[in-house]
Amino acid sequence: MHHLLHKYEEEKRKLNELGSKSLEQGIPLFKNEAVQAQSRKVDELIVQFHQKKVGRGQQLL
Repeated sequence: MHHLLHKYEEEKRKLNELGSKSLEQGIPLFKNEAVQAQSRKVDELIVQFHQKKVGRGQQLL
């Protein structure tokens, strides 16, 4: 789980960098495909983290 959290933090940092650069260039975030692709990566990691967390909770029951 620690590895997943570390990966999430790294991908989120990349997303923030891409978003900042996009805005500096005057490109709306929703039109920047690199930002959208990175956002999907972060979203997927959030889903994985949630699934693992829920799975661990069910194991304890």
